Amino acid sequence: MNINQMQKAIFLDRDGTINEEMGYINHPDRFKIFSFVAESIKIFNQSGFLVIIITNQSGIARGYYSETMVQNLHYRLITEMKNQGAQIDAIYYCPHHPTEGRGEYRLECDCRKPKPGLILKAVQQHNISLAASYLIGDRYQDIIMAKQLKMKVGLVLTGYGLGEYTYNRQHWKFQPDLVGQDLLILAKQITNRQ
Repeated sequence: MNINQMQKAIFLDRDGTINEEMGYINHPDRFKIFSFVAESIKIFNQSGFLVIIITNQSGIARGYYSETMVQNLHYRLITEMKNQGAQIDAIYYCPHHPTEGRGEYRLECDCRKPKPGLILKAVQQHNISLAASYLIGDRYQDIIMAKQLKMKVGLVLTGYGLGEYTYNRQHWKFQPDLVGQDLLILAKQITNRQ
């Protein structure tokens, strides 16, 4: 591939989009990956998208779990997907919180969604075109971030998605480009548009 050729990516929120939303996942046994995720990621892989996960993990700052536990969960996620023929290209997480937490993790950062730091880091490291990419998540903050970066955005109705979309969307400044029952539905919608 030409080094100057921009890549397209699917940026995925983690909790509520890839795995069951359980608040702060403070033990590996609480990390329950949805059954449709591997097939969804394979569809993105086959359509030439990089698959990059971006997630706020302020439970680290709050002392609910360690950064090592998060890294181990992400290693497990990458391995489980690989064993099913699906490739996750990178995972970026924000361990910070601006007002709560301890030590180095308590700070006003640029990587806590909806701030763009995680995506901008991925763009730089992977030569990604935001205009050709999508962000998929289950929260309005994901929509805000995508729209600020002029990306297309999909909302899944898993996790917080159904409640947020049902009860709050009439108050949203930005609306998602696509809405789907789950990640697999959105994977099919996005790749059919290519």
